[in-house]
Amino acid sequence: MLPDTPQVAAAWRSRLERLSETTSSAPPPDLAALVREELGIDLSARYGGVPIPHPFGKASGQLSHKLHQVEADIAAGIAFIVLKTVVAEDAAGRSSMGDWAVRESKMLVERRTSRSGREGWTVTWKGRGWPGSLHDYLGFFQAALFAAAQSGIPVIPSVKYHLPSGDEVWRSQEYEHTTGKLLDVWREVGCGAEMLLEKDLSPTLAADERAGERQRILDWLARIPALIEQAAPGGVRLGIKLMNALFDDDFQVEMVAALVDRSRPRPAFAVVFNRLFDLELGVAYGGWDLSDRNLRVLDLARQRLPELPHLSATGNICSGKVMVEYALRGCENGQLHTFFQVPLSEYTASAGSRTSRALHSLMLHPEQGLAVWLRHLHEAGSLDRRDGVVHFLDLVNMTRNDMA
Repeated sequence: MLPDTPQVAAAWRSRLERLSETTSSAPPPDLAALVREELGIDLSARYGGVPIPHPFGKASGQLSHKLHQVEADIAAGIAFIVLKTVVAEDAAGRSSMGDWAVRESKMLVERRTSRSGREGWTVTWKGRGWPGSLHDYLGFFQAALFAAAQSGIPVIPSVKYHLPSGDEVWRSQEYEHTTGKLLDVWREVGCGAEMLLEKDLSPTLAADERAGERQRILDWLARIPALIEQAAPGGVRLGIKLMNALFDDDFQVEMVAALVDRSRPRPAFAVVFNRLFDLELGVAYGGWDLSDRNLRVLDLARQRLPELPHLSATGNICSGKVMVEYALRGCENGQLHTFFQVPLSEYTASAGSRTSRALHSLMLHPEQGLAVWLRHLHEAGSLDRRDGVVHFLDLVNMTRNDMA
C-alpha cells in the first residue's frame, strides 16, 4: 500500500513540474521518451510479451470500435489498443453467443461512491459486443492494423467465443472459423509472428445462468486455450480476460490458478479483472469498488499461488499511482476505458485529444502520476536505478521475482 502523497526531492519535483507545464498545451506522442530524458524514469512496459513504450493502453469497448478512434489513439501515443469484442461465428455465420451482439446505448459517465467512501468515476451503457457481423469486424481489424503499422502499436482483437451450459457440447467450429479468419487478416497485413488475441469473459456473463456454477467457469478456463490453439497451432498469443464473478474473493483466486494449473497450453497472459456487475440495475460498473477488489484478490493470489501468469491490469486505472499499485502485484501494463471519458477538468493538459490529455495526466500529474510515484519508490529505497535510470519494469519484475 502506497502512502497518500509521494515524497521526492524538491529539485526533481521542479523538473517534473516544468516538463508537465511545457507539454500541457500540446502533449506529444513520445511523452514517455521525454520522461526518460528529462526525469530519468523509463516507463517501458510489456503487453503479451511485446515491448511497449509505457504501460497505458485502450481496453476493449465503446472507445475502440471505430477506425477514427484507433487513429486518434495512435496519434496520441497510446501503448496498445484492444478492439471491441466481436462475437464468434462458425463458417455458416451461426453464433451461439449472438445475444451479446447488442447495439450499444449512449454511454453515461457518472460519479460513483465506493463502499470505502471514495468518490470515483464509472461509465455505464447497455451495449455488449460488436453489433455487426464477423465479416464487418474483419474489415475493421484490417484497417486498424494498417493504421498502426508505421507506429508499431499493437492492435489486438477481442473475441467472445462459445461457452457451453449444462451438457452442451463445445462448438469448436466457432473457435476454428473466427480465429482462422482473424489470423488470415493478421498475416495478410504482414504483421508476422504470433497474433495477439484476447478472449473476453464479459462482466455481463455474471447475470447469465451459465455462469452460476463455479466448476463450470473453471472448466471453461481449462478448455478455452486448447480450442484456440487447435484452431491456429502456434499462431496466437492468447490472453484471457477474467470477469469478476458473482462469488467471493477466493473464487477469483481459483480462476487465476486454473489458468496456471489446468489450462493446456497456458495462455500467454491474463487480464485482471473485468468490471463488477450490478444485478439490480443490470449493468456493469467500475470505480474504487472495482480496483479495491482487484488489488485485494491479487494480494491473495500472490500469497496462495506458487506462480502467476503474466498480468495485464484493468479496473479503475485513473492515475499513475493506481497503475503502480497494480504493478506492485505483478501487472505489466494497464488497460483503461473510463479515464478517457472523464470531464476535461480532471486532466493536467489544457489541450489535445482526450487520449493525449489522459496520458499526460497518467504520466506527469505532480501527485498522482506514474513518474512521481516511481521516483518516490526509488527515493524510499524500494526501487534501484539501472544504467542511471529508474525502470517501471524493474518494479514489475521485482514483484514477480519475489514469488519465485
